[in-house]
Amino acid sequence: MKVEEVRALSDKELDKQLEESIQELFNLRFRLSTKQLVNHREIPRVKKRIAQIKTIKRERELAKG
Repeated sequence: MKVEEVRALSDKELDKQLEESIQELFNLRFRLSTKQLVNHREIPRVKKRIAQIKTIKRERELAKG
């Protein structure tokens, strides 16, 4: 998902995406520890998405004042 697409989401949708991304990161780390993860590049991709969502949420929070 591109940054422009994330910015277009509402606050509730952002919260839902954040929750799903955190759960996905947990699952990836679990699969990594049990040697079942095939593509190791998935973890940084999900971490980046979490950071983008948190950044956009913070920007909106600061804009509201």
